[in-house]
Amino acid sequence: MSLDKLRKDIIAELKKGLPFLIASILIWLLIAIVNSLGLQNNLNNILVFACSMPMLPIAWIIGKRWGFDIFKSENPLSKLGFLFTMNQVLYLLIVMWVFNAVPEKMTMVYAMVYGAHLLPYSWLYMSFGYKIFAVIIPIISLILGNLTNTFVLSIGMCVIQIIFVIVVFREYKQINS
Repeated sequence: MSLDKLRKDIIAELKKGLPFLIASILIWLLIAIVNSLGLQNNLNNILVFACSMPMLPIAWIIGKRWGFDIFKSENPLSKLGFLFTMNQVLYLLIVMWVFNAVPEKMTMVYAMVYGAHLLPYSWLYMSFGYKIFAVIIPIISLILGNLTNTFVLSIGMCVIQIIFVIVVFREYKQINS
């Protein structure tokens, strides 16, 4: 099977990663709630990290509702997708450093890492949307994170994620229509 055929199959099978993108809207909403509480930086940042914990279960539930399992793929490129995700885990070390060094900027750096980790998925899912948002998210996060507070940044991320989901969903529908 050709590489392009494998990519098209994984796009159809995993719906361009939409369950994860939709789950991330909920995660950023949780982060916005935490950032609205006015907690001390260390507690706030620990809770921001904790907000990402339900990402996989939420994405799995969304996938199940759409009739597929995000973890069960026979496509060899699914292992590559997993490797792309592990890339973000390594970047979280930077976020952990910011947690101690510049705690008031941790949410901003977290958002930048989230956005940047999307770039390889633009290739995997043949997606211009992933490519654009992998650039837009870190830039907007940097701007909002330096000009506003973490609550505004978190709400901004929710809005960006909603737009991102719409863009990727339209791409997916165009391919499968």
